[in-house]
Amino acid sequence: LHCALNMETVEMNSVSLKRPRSEDDVANADEIKRQKILEKSKTGNDSGQSVETVTEQPDKSLLEDTKNEMIPNEENEEQEDEELEDSDEDGDPESFADMMKHGLTESDVGITKFVSSHKGFSGILKERYSDFVVHEIGKDGRVSHLDDFSVPVDDEDPSEETFTVLSDEDKQRLEELQLLKNKEASVAIEVIEDTKEKRTVIHQAVKSLFPGLETKTEDRDGKKYIIAYHAAGKKALANPRKHSWPKSRGNYCHFVLYKENKDTMDAINVLSKFLRVKPNIFSYMGTKDKRAITVQEIAVLRITAQRLAHLNKCLMNFKLGNFSYKNHPLKLGELQGNHFTVVLRNITGTDGQIEQAMHSLREIGFINYYGMQRFGTTAVPTYQIGRAILQNNWNEVMDLILKPRPGAEKGYLVKCREEWAKTKDPATALKKLPVKRCVEGQLLRGLLKYGMKNIISAFGIIPRNNRLMYIHSYQSYVWNNMVSKRIEEYGLRAVPGDLILKGATAVHIEEGDIDNYTIHDVVMPLPGFDVIYPKHKIGEAYKEMLVADNLDINNMRHKIRDYSLSGAYRKIIIRPQNVNWEVVSYDDPRIPLFPTDLDKLEGKPLPVLPTDGKFRALKMEFSLPPSTYATMAIREVLKMDTSIKNQTQLNTTWLR
Repeated sequence: LHCALNMETVEMNSVSLKRPRSEDDVANADEIKRQKILEKSKTGNDSGQSVETVTEQPDKSLLEDTKNEMIPNEENEEQEDEELEDSDEDGDPESFADMMKHGLTESDVGITKFVSSHKGFSGILKERYSDFVVHEIGKDGRVSHLDDFSVPVDDEDPSEETFTVLSDEDKQRLEELQLLKNKEASVAIEVIEDTKEKRTVIHQAVKSLFPGLETKTEDRDGKKYIIAYHAAGKKALANPRKHSWPKSRGNYCHFVLYKENKDTMDAINVLSKFLRVKPNIFSYMGTKDKRAITVQEIAVLRITAQRLAHLNKCLMNFKLGNFSYKNHPLKLGELQGNHFTVVLRNITGTDGQIEQAMHSLREIGFINYYGMQRFGTTAVPTYQIGRAILQNNWNEVMDLILKPRPGAEKGYLVKCREEWAKTKDPATALKKLPVKRCVEGQLLRGLLKYGMKNIISAFGIIPRNNRLMYIHSYQSYVWNNMVSKRIEEYGLRAVPGDLILKGATAVHIEEGDIDNYTIHDVVMPLPGFDVIYPKHKIGEAYKEMLVADNLDINNMRHKIRDYSLSGAYRKIIIRPQNVNWEVVSYDDPRIPLFPTDLDKLEGKPLPVLPTDGKFRALKMEFSLPPSTYATMAIREVLKMDTSIKNQTQLNTTWLR
């Protein structure tokens, strides 16, 4: 679904990973499913979590080395879009499963090989989003944890009364004034129980809660009023007021964001709305998955820790803590990686199989494939659009994005596509689309603005990150296919002609040096104008694959500079760090199997687990570098296809 496009690192869908099973397995699994259905009908599934299901919208993509861009929108349009997207769920399980038959499988995107020799087994991934916890690892190697709610003491901070002195009605009027939503040039707040101290608190409250507004005191009919007005027109809204920030304090408040079941951009949009600031004053090192509990560092320009801490009282699914002031923002990509704690529930593997699988993960690792979320989930994979861009075939780009397609999509998108197929009129197709910020809506607006003969400019309206995502998806598609060929041809040893990195420079392994390297040193290129290729059969295979796609591997520069691919190198095998695991038993699928940072802070008791429960779960922990996919590590353990299509075909019972 293009409507759900956001840049996301190591993003994973909720999936039940199952193998084709023996009759005993099937009988046992059917009994377990019946039990779950009974439990659900008794409880109403009030946890809101899936039981053996894919509940998320199709995955979002990962982009390396590019900054997230906010899609420009009117705020009310954004709000409508959010409401529509929230309310339009996937529909009934059968229809969703049926639609997903048109999606991709792993083999469609070149994911075909395993490195380990153990027999695979079944397990449910993300039965609850709390089964998947991600802790960011900063550039200094420190793992982010939420373990401190205290606010740095600062004499400059306003009093607690600042947050309560204004009525809800005052706040509403001030917000409308701040956002220039009404025609008034100022807002007057009557000072009840007039004292100098009271007036000071109101002045402080307006200035700290509504950046960009100034205040003065006026006498009117013998009563005192605080008058709020714009200090410097519209510009004041974008830049928090400079003169009010103490020189001794770092300009950026850094904090740890703990979030549940929200992606990073959604979280920042919510924080910015509550703080009444623009989202672009926030910075971070990487975006994190939605259907998970994630802990990461965020920095924000000139917002006090006190104001941020106050949000803990009113925000659902977020907690903010570990505040400090620093003189620098955070930069995308500046992290060492992420530490994952993952629970695979209802596993079928024997203790021996699990030991063998986890030892292999620790000692050998897994193939560093780009995961399924890189390629979209509908019948039109993102790599096909990327290929058309690189071919300079703009009619094909337009057609692939807008044409009707089978697969899981929201109703209004289906209607929009049908209208486009019928009329080829961007104006009438756009009318069918209440959510304007999706890729389809943006392209249609571009076609309306620039005309059907200028598709390049129309496509350019889509934010740069989303446009580049398509061509990066094509690079990933080529890389996955070539790595599978490389492993099939030469196995898990370094061979002459392979590439390794010396610093940032790739060099070929020569015959005489072969004993100095292992498979863990070998890299392979993403195609581009600034990379070299292996000097064995796989180098030729790259050329052949691109020739088949009407592309010239020796000419990856595009006449539009944005779409010129320089290429990059990527390790073919990743060995996770800090790998640990244990098998636990449990009776109730709804109880968490390990405590989170928040549980520890709030002093919640550890879950008491039976020694001989009805179900078994594998709890695993590991650290991965940026731009690697945890799904691919889990795939190696279970030896299972992680695509949504495969899961829908293997699961006959789908429960919300």
